[in-house]
Formats: sequence, C-alpha cells, structure tokens
Amino acid sequence: MPHWKRNLYILWLGLFFNHMAYTLSVPFFPLFLQNNLGIQSGLEVWSGVSISISFLISGLCAPFWGALADKYGSKLMLIRSGVGLAVAHLANYFVHDPYMFIAVRIFQGLMAGFNPASITLVGTNTPEKHVGYALGVISTSTAAGGILGPLAGGILSHWIGLRGCFIASGMITLISALMVLGVKETRGPQTIARSSIVGDLKKAASTPGLMRIYGLILLVSTSVLIIEPVLTLYVVQIGGDVSSATLSAGIVFSAIGVATVIMGPRWGRIGGRIGYEKTLFIGLLGGGIGSLLQLTAINLIYFGSLRFVYGLFFAAVYPAMNALIIKYVDHDFRGRAVSLSQTASQFGIVLGPLIGGFLGGWTGVPFIFLLTGVVLLLAAWVVKVNDSNKTLKTDLINDQTIGGLKHDETTIEIRS
Repeated sequence: MPHWKRNLYILWLGLFFNHMAYTLSVPFFPLFLQNNLGIQSGLEVWSGVSISISFLISGLCAPFWGALADKYGSKLMLIRSGVGLAVAHLANYFVHDPYMFIAVRIFQGLMAGFNPASITLVGTNTPEKHVGYALGVISTSTAAGGILGPLAGGILSHWIGLRGCFIASGMITLISALMVLGVKETRGPQTIARSSIVGDLKKAASTPGLMRIYGLILLVSTSVLIIEPVLTLYVVQIGGDVSSATLSAGIVFSAIGVATVIMGPRWGRIGGRIGYEKTLFIGLLGGGIGSLLQLTAINLIYFGSLRFVYGLFFAAVYPAMNALIIKYVDHDFRGRAVSLSQTASQFGIVLGPLIGGFLGGWTGVPFIFLLTGVVLLLAAWVVKVNDSNKTLKTDLINDQTIGGLKHDETTIEIRS
C-alpha cells in the first residue's frame, strides 16, 4: 500500500476520534452551564463566549504552530495537539464555576491544531493528482466524528452526566494522539528562513487567489457556527422534550455529519473533474438555500431532514477550499498557508457563536437561519463572478495566443 494511502487511513481514524471527542460534550455547553455551573441569566451569551474563546486563542496561535510544522514536520504537531487536548478535556471534569470553565477553554485553544496539521500532512505527502480525493476523504472523518459524538454524548449524559462526558472526551482524544505515531511523513525537519506572521501574510497576499479563499473561510465559518450556541435551545422550542434535549439535539447535529460522510469523497472527485471553484460554488449555493429552508421547520423530523439535505451540498465547501489552498501555494509554504486558513476559520468560529448567542436572545433563532442563508448565497455569487472572470481571462489569453500563431504561420508562408 502506498504510504500516502496508509497515512490517509490513519489520519482519518485519528481525526474521527478527535472530533468525536470534541462533539461528545461541546454541543451541550449551554446545558452544562445552566445545570452544572448555575448560569440562569444570559445563558446564550455565556454559551457563545465559552465556545468562542477557545477558537480565538487557537486562531492566534495557528500561524506559530504552522511555522513549527513546516520546520519540524506535521506529525510532531499532531502528537502535541492530541495530548494537550486530552488534558484540556479531562480538566473540564474538575470545573465548578464558569470562570474556571473559561480558563480551561483558553488552555484548550492553546493546544488546538490537530485538524490543520492533518490537512497539511495529507496535502504535502499525497501525489498532486490524488490531493482532491484525499482532502475529500479526510473531510468525512470530522463529519463521521460529528455523527457519533453528539449521539454518544446525548446517551452518555443520561448515564454518567455531562461531567462524565468530559472524561470520555479526554480518553478518546488521547487515543487519537497515539494513533498518529503510525503516520509516515516523507519530509523531515526543514531548514527554512525564520518567518513572522506579517511575513507569512505578505507571502499569502502575493499568492493569487489565496486571500480570497481566506476571506471565504472566515465568512463561511462565521455563518455555520452562528447557530451552535442556540441549536439545543431551538430543538426544545420546536417541540423537543426538555428532559431529552441533549439526545434530540445530538440527532439533529448528526444529520449534517451523515450527509458529509456520504458526499465528502464524491465532492472531492467531482472537484478534480470540473474544478474546485465550480464545486465550491455548488456547495455554497446549496448550503444557502438549505439554510433558508430551515426557516420553515415545524417539528424535529422535518428540521433534521432539512439539516441533512443542507449537509449534502455543504459537504463540498471545505474540501474545495482546502484543495484550492494546496493548489495555489508552493510546497514549502503549505503548512503555514493551511495554518493561516485555520486562523481565518477560527476567527469565524469565534464570531459565529458570539453573534449567534447575542442574536438568539435578541431576535430569535429563525432570523439566524435567514442571515446564514443570505451570507452563503452572497459567498456563492462572489465565487461565481470570480470564476467567470478567470474563465474570461483564460479565453482572451488563448485567443491572443492562437491569433499570434496564425499571424506567424501566415508570415512564414509569405516568406517561403
């Protein structure tokens, strides 16, 4: 078996366990804050802050970890992140007030980076013709973890409580870190010039198309995570039983994960055939329409079905954007380029829950679905316009080249 396929399978399992451990407990933070930490007023805001703070710290640290990945290899960063995240999950078990909970979430942000390190390793150790497929496959790992995580968390919370879920998250994350030891990285430590965040941003800005992708990642991440702080509460509003809210929300959370597992690899292959820009447009368009349709949810079954259809299309978005980053940048800049994309994603994940937490208590959840749908449709329009302009420029260049060749051929005929 080629080493890149072996790496892909190992990293798939590692990311699966890592994300499963994360979604085992994080979707139920609002209930943990309310039932275990005594937060009764401003619950939406506390929930948004507790989710966002970790991603803010992670986004600030991502370029630093990316530079170390380029220098020392992504495998070391995977082990570092896996062990650190396991400790952070276990620490949540001992939390007894909301401020300590926020402190642990900050530490968790410092230890983050398992996902971008995995993407970088796949992107730098996979043959170019297989990169799109590999990134499509690897995207299904987090989706699959997102299926089992909320479901397992909903069930475990009934048996052992939400604190017990933190213990389970820590043990599963540690397993994911140990699995990475089997990965073979073909590039060893590199001797590269020392870089700063400003220097990396300048290099990214000088790479055609890269900053546009970062902007889309920020926009998409914000629009997706805006619903997370209030989704469990919304499940109760549309008919879910309060006593089984974690299980009902877990099922709804899992709908998108099931859809991504089904379509992720297929979108990777489709992107390799028709182009990742077109795939990205289709994913954003379908995601925007799917978000707007969720405004019509009247019960849990209908709502879960809409989330599933939304996920079938949205499964194309992140693999396409990751593939475009790998496509645009030089080999020795890929680790930092992916880490910068992680920074954009993390900032979006910071803004999303914060905005969702405030809007959920101010305007109601339906408005959030409206906002998400409009933003995704606008993003699809931007991608379509840019792709059309690129196609037009290519056609003009081809026409000029062909015209030049015809002129040269005519000159040769006259001279002869």
